[in-house]
Amino acid sequence: MKLKLIKGMRLVAATHNAGKAREIDALLDGHYTVVTAGELNLPEPAETETTFVGNAMLKARHAAQFSGEVSLADDSGLSVAALDGAPGIFSARWGGPERDFASAMRKIETRLEELSATDRSAWFTSALAVAWPDGPCVVVEGRVDGVVTFPPRGEHGFGYDPLFIPDGHDLTFGEMMPELKDSLSHRTRAFEMLKAALID
Repeated sequence: MKLKLIKGMRLVAATHNAGKAREIDALLDGHYTVVTAGELNLPEPAETETTFVGNAMLKARHAAQFSGEVSLADDSGLSVAALDGAPGIFSARWGGPERDFASAMRKIETRLEELSATDRSAWFTSALAVAWPDGPCVVVEGRVDGVVTFPPRGEHGFGYDPLFIPDGHDLTFGEMMPELKDSLSHRTRAFEMLKAALID
């Protein structure tokens, strides 16, 4: 049987991050009823995998198991070349328990200064996984390259968006209107692959 996401069905977004949930809903074009793991009071799993793909699959399967519904998870983060790819899969954890991304962005700037690093190249990665309660799981990965800039700029988006400028642009993701960011982002690229695989 070919796995498909049927328009109109309910999907559990395996996240407690409201900003990420809004982006997922927008990228699905409003064709699905999206409810978050946070709204369902599902427990958050320990992200024990070593890759974005591994953690996305873990979160999707966890949400599908606990909700009994088809679940979609995103594991994404910022990797900075001069920091050997950090914060990478630990992007959220760099913000601490409060998800303080202002602090996390300062940490990146401080580490680059400590290394006297001139290379500002960086990339965002998004792995998307869809899991069914009875076991199957489909996963894809998207990436967008650019540079980090300091101080952070812009009030849009969330997370590390204010310090990331995608290649070919002058604005940070935090300065871009959501429509422009969504047309460029790592998450959008992953969604396009997911739609090709699962949505007619």
